[in-house]
Amino acid sequence: MEISEKWKRHWVLDVESDGPCPGLYNMISFGLVNIYDPSIGIGFMVKPEIMSPGIKDARAVSGVSYDTQYFDGTPIETAIKSTITRVQLTSATDRFTIWSDNPAFDWQFWNYYCHKYYGYNPAGFSARRIGDLDAGRRKDPFNTNAWKKRRVTDHTHDPVDDARGNAEALRWILGEM
Repeated sequence: MEISEKWKRHWVLDVESDGPCPGLYNMISFGLVNIYDPSIGIGFMVKPEIMSPGIKDARAVSGVSYDTQYFDGTPIETAIKSTITRVQLTSATDRFTIWSDNPAFDWQFWNYYCHKYYGYNPAGFSARRIGDLDAGRRKDPFNTNAWKKRRVTDHTHDPVDDARGNAEALRWILGEM
């Protein structure tokens, strides 16, 4: 499917964490994948900021232990700055748009760490939800999960894999529109 180059500034975000919100819980990892070219993915496992392993069941989703995250993770400031630089170069703009399966979760972590370590969020003050776009396209506002069957890349809870699968599904939705 061909989509226009304006989609270079649109990215799908996925976050794994050990709890429901930043500041109280750790972001474990994040991934961003470009919608125009889903082969372009950026991801980091980051060092924890909160000296607590968080909620056991939440951490189990990612399969990353607190010790692994602590010893092998990238400092969050380094990860955020590196990611923003690469996204802006790929997007050919300082401002980009974030899409997500659940931006109420993913975007809040991204926004928090952008403001904390970059000074502002180059994606602005909002994000777009893939499921809502597809539900509107199908005129079925109560079924916001049908689009997930359009993922090509398996949903593994590796944030780059998950963002890539969501970007692939979003490209399919855009093609149907």
